[in-house]
Amino acid sequence: MDTLVAQGGQFLQILWLNIILSGDNAVVIGLAAAGLPEKLRGRAVLFGIVAAAVLRIVFSIFATFLLTLWWIDLLGGLALLYIAWGFWKELRGKEEEEERGRHEVSEKTLGQALWQIIVADVSMSLDNVLAVAAVARDNLPMLIVGLLISIVLMGLLGGALAKLLDRYRIIAYIGLALIAYIGLELLWEGAQQANVALALGLPIPAPHGH
Repeated sequence: MDTLVAQGGQFLQILWLNIILSGDNAVVIGLAAAGLPEKLRGRAVLFGIVAAAVLRIVFSIFATFLLTLWWIDLLGGLALLYIAWGFWKELRGKEEEEERGRHEVSEKTLGQALWQIIVADVSMSLDNVLAVAAVARDNLPMLIVGLLISIVLMGLLGGALAKLLDRYRIIAYIGLALIAYIGLELLWEGAQQANVALALGLPIPAPHGH
């Protein structure tokens, strides 16, 4: 009975983590797909979901090892900031073209969207798996449940977000801010881990909520 209660607590933590972190993935997939012609959006969303699912499976296999690498968060944070900067330039470029009165706003290619999705998926999928692995510990069934939940959530959210982000530009900027915030938070956590691992002795406070 105690084991079931303990596992129930674990499951709720994993469910909550996946709702938050899979939502982040869906925002990236939605932002990347929103700049595409409508006929290509479905392909981009499907690619993003499949890529994230494959990455989560790969990272889950090596989760215990990855948790010991102090530079993982630094790399992930830089990747997300790179993606945020790309989305910012894309959004600003669209607005400038519209302001100049061009009727045909230049559209991004499927290749550009897929590249944005891959870079962000690597970082966010890693972040997701490590967070879930830290809660699940050596409980493999719980890790698999968390993986399945995240894939389902991305499938439900990605396509709907692409349509919303394309129609309401303000939501796209909110999504952009979210990606940049997660990137900065990962960099902060990476700096903390580097501080400990390399014995730098720098006074780095813990991020809010940690």
